[in-house]
Amino acid sequence: MDRRSFVVGTTALAAAGPVFAQEAFPSHAITIINAFPPAGVNDIVTRPFALALEPVVKQPVVVETKAGAGGQVGAQVGASAKPDGYTLLSHNNGISGYEEVDKLFGRQPKTTRTDFIPLARLIADPVLVVVNDQQPYKTLKEFLDDAKKRPEAIVYSSGGLYGATHLPVALLEKATGIPKLRHLPTNGGGPAITALLGNNAQMSTQTITATLQHIKAGKLRPLASFGGKRSTSLPDVPTLKELGYDVEYYLWVGIFAPKGTPANVVSTLNGAIDKAANSDLFKTAIANAGLEPEYLNAAGFAKFWADDARRSDEAVKLIGRVQG
Repeated sequence: MDRRSFVVGTTALAAAGPVFAQEAFPSHAITIINAFPPAGVNDIVTRPFALALEPVVKQPVVVETKAGAGGQVGAQVGASAKPDGYTLLSHNNGISGYEEVDKLFGRQPKTTRTDFIPLARLIADPVLVVVNDQQPYKTLKEFLDDAKKRPEAIVYSSGGLYGATHLPVALLEKATGIPKLRHLPTNGGGPAITALLGNNAQMSTQTITATLQHIKAGKLRPLASFGGKRSTSLPDVPTLKELGYDVEYYLWVGIFAPKGTPANVVSTLNGAIDKAANSDLFKTAIANAGLEPEYLNAAGFAKFWADDARRSDEAVKLIGRVQG
């Protein structure tokens, strides 16, 4: 090779260099889309998680709220984000059922589960079967026996149609064989608990975190837990599985990346999330919020989400049959 050819070749390589060069991920701030309003469980979990993630990735981690339509607005923003690892999504149970609900009403699904890569489950708050202090039931059996005799007399409250406090009742009805109860949908978990406390509803399926203060005050009485094991906060409350009913349900919070995110970026995120979620900073924040850490890494969360999605789809179909 003569000198002129060598110079031309090296010049061409130098010009092409930036095209092939890749910056180490992450090289700038990461945004986590929070699909639910401030002060809700997603917000309570996501903000301390972002703080715990910053020192791991050595970049700012910003939480941006995109609430609306029961979490669907945030889900759509997360699904349409550039799949480069710099925009993640914090979501909960709702993401499991959007597709089936849209199908139920003959709508084109706005998002599907295939639009997301599950990275981690941060918490899983078991749902309880709770009644107010004006009810005579001391056990789930007493409640079920009465529900079989006079289901139309028992009203249950939820935070809204097809939400995390509506779907568990459909699963409970199927598992126990009780007739369909009367439903009082409200505009959120808080109003649903208010309706229960005021005896506008006699029963509800609410999380441990949302009801614990009322349980301790004697205003609400837990009859059973949808959790896979007894809660350390309520060790005397049996699980539905212990009572012979094969059903689980949780209000969980998970972190997702949009589909198409490169495998090497996903791998980096998985390692960073694992360190952040197991840090004392995050664990302490979760404990202070009254939540029990139920972290699952990417592989564990993928399996859990598949199971949760089947439960969600089943519950949506059960409700749809009744309303149809």
